[in-house]
Amino acid sequence: MSHLQLRLELLALGVSAFTLTTPTYPQSFPTHPLRIIVPTSPGAHSDITARSVAQALTKRLGQPIVVENRAGGGTMIGSDIVAKAAPDGHTLLMGGPSLAINPSIYKTIPYDSLRDFAPITLAIKQSQILVVHPSLPVGSVTELIAFAKKNPKEIAFASPGKGSGPHLAMEMFLVMSGTRMLHVPYKGPAQAIVDLTAGRVFVMMPSFTVGSLHVRMERLRALAVSGIKRNSAMPGLPTISETGLPGYESTQWSGLLAPAATPKQFIARLHKEVAAVLLMPDFQESANKLDSEVIASSPEEFSAHIRNEMKKWTQVAMSAGLKPQ
Repeated sequence: MSHLQLRLELLALGVSAFTLTTPTYPQSFPTHPLRIIVPTSPGAHSDITARSVAQALTKRLGQPIVVENRAGGGTMIGSDIVAKAAPDGHTLLMGGPSLAINPSIYKTIPYDSLRDFAPITLAIKQSQILVVHPSLPVGSVTELIAFAKKNPKEIAFASPGKGSGPHLAMEMFLVMSGTRMLHVPYKGPAQAIVDLTAGRVFVMMPSFTVGSLHVRMERLRALAVSGIKRNSAMPGLPTISETGLPGYESTQWSGLLAPAATPKQFIARLHKEVAAVLLMPDFQESANKLDSEVIASSPEEFSAHIRNEMKKWTQVAMSAGLKPQ
């Protein structure tokens, strides 16, 4: 056998071995029911978004879509399920700020937020709202800062969990204002709000939807919104940036991702259909009622957003002295 023949046979064997060990997926998509994993508890911002998207997307894809809440581990349990799922486009993640925050909070994460996911689209953004219990003698951001400086670490602020968006939003507030408060993490937003309205903790920065509801019921006092612009639902409420901390900006966001190796044509199909859902008048009307801004970004824009958020929150964690645990 000549050297050329030997090389050709070895090459053929190599190709055969690769073919046998590399999974192949049908060209058509989808071929069976899909599931969207929400790594938070029911009722959270990302959960509401996922269920709204799933309902309309089912009709466009012609397959049932099940939304599963797999909360725990700072959203790492649910996120890891998707990172390790078959990359066939049928298991998706409705991710949020923790994808960008967790690397600066936890030493060990079972996935890489950039490497192990294929972004599909950033769906919506929503500002947060800085609220206090009515018993706290402050009526503005400047008054809260002044009170906190006179009473260091005597004010407890709540969050739905360590490393959550509301947690880091408050940490950025403390860093930029030069104040200190005691962090009290909860297992989800519901219990945090219960204790906040009961006066067991005094400050929180929940999503605008959750916080504004209790403000309207006069259970909480609103000081400002966290976005770069005022919220149309409460146009008289200033931003944190314009009331004492110039440049402050924090938003809750939700976006759809797939496992990293999902075929590009499947990502393209999902992006097309999900974007169409997000831009539907009914969806936009529902989002407006929840005081949310529809984004419907491209996969590339969503990827850039996650990277920028990671840089931002890494700096906040470092400035706040939060060491990965």
